[in-house]
Amino acid sequence: MTRSAKQARRDALVGAAQRAMLQHGADAKLVHVAEAAGLTSGAVLYHFPDVQALLLEANRAGMERFYDQRVAALDHLDDPVEKLVVTVRTGLPVDGDDASVRLLCELGGAAGRQPVYGALLTSLYDRQVAMYEVILAQGAATGVFTLSHDARTIGRNLVALEDAYGYRIMAGHPSIDGDTAAELILEYARVATGHPLDTTTSKDSR
Repeated sequence: MTRSAKQARRDALVGAAQRAMLQHGADAKLVHVAEAAGLTSGAVLYHFPDVQALLLEANRAGMERFYDQRVAALDHLDDPVEKLVVTVRTGLPVDGDDASVRLLCELGGAAGRQPVYGALLTSLYDRQVAMYEVILAQGAATGVFTLSHDARTIGRNLVALEDAYGYRIMAGHPSIDGDTAAELILEYARVATGHPLDTTTSKDSR
């Protein structure tokens, strides 16, 4: 098997592990991953001898959207206002069936039983806070923002609001969808930054 073929198979197994966790929870077993992949358990172990390592890789892949992809989306932006609005809008579920967010919810529920999942979620939270902190500090340094508190405190609150409203969306709250949640978070951000944060140019960035 060529290196590219091996990588393709590993990527497929990561996807199967994600599907297994969505169906069976964060405590999914080897047999569940094999079933989702349409393979034998032995075939899964050939590529991932440690099934726990496979499950961790699947979770890391699911988390990329909420940090790596968001940071990448900011690369071509210079305006801290636009950066902040885009970052808020890309931190929420698309809808109640959002698979990436369902994975994170499964991790949160299993964190007490699996400390490594708690460590992953803590790392994701801290990186998201740092992401916001950089944007807020840039805006303050250029005189665009007048921060009500230090950038880290505001960043922590923004990520906490993302999490809280994200759970409401996943729970199917009848009056909170992605756009509504983003506007509620931005309302806090307006107070925290002293800026009106015009969203007309960034509303479709999710």
